[in-house]
Amino acid sequence: MNDTLLEVKGLKKYFPIKQGFLRRVVGHVRAVDGVDLTIKRGETFAIVGESGCGKSTTGRTILRLEEPTEGEVIFHHSELGPVNVEKADSKTLRRIRPEMQIIFQDPFSSLDSRMTVGRIIAEPMIINNTLSGRALKDRVAELLTVVGLRPEHASRYPHAFSGGQRQRIGIARALALNPKLIVCDEPVSALDVSVQAQVLNLLEDLQERFDLTYLFISHDLSVVEHIADRVAVMYVGRVVEVASTDELFYNPKMPYTEALLSALPKPDPRNRVRPTVLSGEVPSPANPPSGCYFHPRCPYAQEICKKETPQLRDVGGNHLAACHFADQLQLKGATPLTEVPAPPVLSTPTTQEATQ
Repeated sequence: MNDTLLEVKGLKKYFPIKQGFLRRVVGHVRAVDGVDLTIKRGETFAIVGESGCGKSTTGRTILRLEEPTEGEVIFHHSELGPVNVEKADSKTLRRIRPEMQIIFQDPFSSLDSRMTVGRIIAEPMIINNTLSGRALKDRVAELLTVVGLRPEHASRYPHAFSGGQRQRIGIARALALNPKLIVCDEPVSALDVSVQAQVLNLLEDLQERFDLTYLFISHDLSVVEHIADRVAVMYVGRVVEVASTDELFYNPKMPYTEALLSALPKPDPRNRVRPTVLSGEVPSPANPPSGCYFHPRCPYAQEICKKETPQLRDVGGNHLAACHFADQLQLKGATPLTEVPAPPVLSTPTTQEATQ
C-alpha cells in the first residue's frame, strides 16, 4: 500500500475583491498561494503560522469546503485509489467524503444548539445511509464512550456541556464514518490550557486506536511540538519551511521560523532573552511584496530577496526551506529541555548544624 495519503500540488485559493456599484473585480486576496504538501498515512502533519496566513483556508480547500482556484489535491482512497478531489463530481465526492473529516475550531458554534448530542453524532451516518435503528443508537453510544463521555449524554443538548466536552462531541461526530484523514482546525485554541492537554491526549489515543492521519492546524507552537510528527510553516499564503518537528524546532532554516520559535516560553525561567521582534507589518495577501514575501521584515534580507521568489527546496535530510540563504544562515532554534541547568544540590545538614 502507498504510504502517502494526501498530496497537495500548487494549491491556490484567491478571493475576489469587488468594488463599485457594479461590483467589479478589482483584485484578489491570495489566501492560499501555491501550497505543496505530502502527508503520509498515520502521521500528524501540522501547519503553523500567524493569524491570517491562510492555514485554515488551506485545510478547508483540501476538503473542498472551499473551491480551489488552482492546483491539485490527490487523496488516496481505500477503494478508488488516487482521486483528484478538486475535479471530483458530486458522486465521487460522496464516496470520498466519509474518509475526509474535520474538527472545527469553535466547539460552541460548530454544534447545532437545536439538536441533541445523539442526533448531532448520528447525522453523518443518517446522511450517508450507513446505519439505522438500533445499530445507529449503539454506534452513537460507542462513539460517546470512545471520546470520554457517557452514553446517556446522547439525549442532552450542547448547551449542557463545557467547552472541552463540546469539542469531544465534535470529535465523536468526525469519527462517525471511520475516516482516514481528519483536518483538525485549531481544535484546542478555544479551550482552557488544562482542557487542551486532555483533548490533545485524546486525539493521540484515537490516532493510535483507529490508525488516523491528522492535518493539524494551529498557531500555538507549544501544542504543535507536543503532537506533530512533521511541521509546515506558512507565511502570507505560502509554505516557507517543512521538516520533522525536532529538526524544525531546533535547526530552523528560515528566518521567519526563527522569529516564531523565539517567542516560545523558555524552559528555564531565569532565561530572560527577549523574543525576536520583527520590523514592519505582515504584508497584505491582496498586495504582497515582490520576491520573497518575508523580505521587508527579514533581518538577513539581501538585494536578491527583493527581486526573486525563493523556491521551496530540500536543504538536506528532507528539510525544505524557501530561502535564498538557507544553506548559509546559522539560525537559533528553540531551547532544548536538556539545556536547562540543574538546580543546585543542597547538602543535608548534620544534626548539630540543624539545631544551631
